[in-house]
Amino acid sequence: MVPYIHKRPALEIIQEKIFTQETLLKPLIVWRFKGDSIVFTNGCFDIIHRGHIDYLAKASDLGGQLIVGINSDASVKRLGKSNARPLQDEQTRAMILASLHFVSGVIIFDEDTPLDLIKFVNPEVLVKGADYDANETNKDSKKYIVGSDVVKANKGEVKTIEFLEGFSTTAIEQKIKAS
Repeated sequence: MVPYIHKRPALEIIQEKIFTQETLLKPLIVWRFKGDSIVFTNGCFDIIHRGHIDYLAKASDLGGQLIVGINSDASVKRLGKSNARPLQDEQTRAMILASLHFVSGVIIFDEDTPLDLIKFVNPEVLVKGADYDANETNKDSKKYIVGSDVVKANKGEVKTIEFLEGFSTTAIEQKIKAS
């Protein structure tokens, strides 16, 4: 007979990966003490699809711990993606992302941009999709990566990742509306 090994409940583990700024501070200190680099990315992540998984897995490979900032419901509305967005509430989106084994932490931000959160996290690597340009310095350009100046000033890196062709939340939303 195999002895029973106590296992922590999976939901508990997932929920512990959803942070506020206050609760994220200690893990950041511990990870850095252990020598782990922090990778940060952000987005709405409304309907998780294969393109998101590909992007986040590649972002995770760029360092020791991946922190994902997600736009709050109010922040998504202000982005003006569509009247129906977000399709899933912020807590649901956070829980789905936190369930991914390669995501170390998820934090919801309510501001229009993640600039304050990037300053707080102070990542060694800031990542966005390749529709942005890591070398763009004009803050008014649509290709500018918010917080890139902060990360570079702290000797960090700014990287972009190509999107997986044919996968987007907007395409899924349009497909659902058409059916």
